[in-house]
Amino acid sequence: MTTAVSHPAHRPERHPEQSPYQITATRVLRSEWHKLRSLRSSWITLISASALILGIGVVMGATYTSGGGDSDVDTVVLVLYGSVLGTLCTVVLGILVTAGEYSTGLIRASLTAVPRRLPVLWAKAAVFTATVFVVMFTTALLTFVIAQTLLHDTDQAASLGDPGVFRAVLGNSAGITLLSLIALGLGALIRSVPGAIGAFIGGVMILPEVLSMLPYDTVRTAVTYFPTQAAGALGSATPLPGEASVGGALLALCLWAGTALCAAALLLRRRDA
Repeated sequence: MTTAVSHPAHRPERHPEQSPYQITATRVLRSEWHKLRSLRSSWITLISASALILGIGVVMGATYTSGGGDSDVDTVVLVLYGSVLGTLCTVVLGILVTAGEYSTGLIRASLTAVPRRLPVLWAKAAVFTATVFVVMFTTALLTFVIAQTLLHDTDQAASLGDPGVFRAVLGNSAGITLLSLIALGLGALIRSVPGAIGAFIGGVMILPEVLSMLPYDTVRTAVTYFPTQAAGALGSATPLPGEASVGGALLALCLWAGTALCAAALLLRRRDA
């Protein structure tokens, strides 16, 4: 009597590179995008920043009269004066994107899913930068157009085609974005929301003002390349004497943001979450 022996069907071995759950840069980016857009605080902060820039721009346009004390103010600076408050909103958002995850403990899950760690930081920075720039540039364009409909018969009337105007509107958005990216790096570096906000206010906003009061020309020249001063130079259609050039200001801001992110990356590799 012969006993039939059934052999299990041969299943091809799945190699690690064939896993449907392989970690890729696209998937990490998608994950960070889902995190950013799913948080109600993200959109509240971005909408608040846009509302402040647009609202103040409309008020400036509606209340401006020719021959007043603001006639010598740069047109783009006047219209986008609300960017000062809008930047504070996006700076807080940048800190929440990184330091907020440490305060809630979510960062542990993120780093467990992506053991190499650094792709998480780069993905956060990329998603945040793209989102903030698009929102701020759209807001700046809309604000400028609406405000100029109110300023058309004043000495501050201008169009996007005038020399330096479109570049200043674009530079204003880039300046806000890079300042916020510095804040994101500080959040990842300090890992505390209050600590990172304090470091940004003290180191980025207050310190340059203190240094500029020193009676040394070298120090004053160096201060023009500090983040807030460089962002101001980017958002001006008519550069003031003593300001950094547009190229120099953009390079300085990129270096500040890159330094903050690289320091955070180095710490992320060496310290536990």
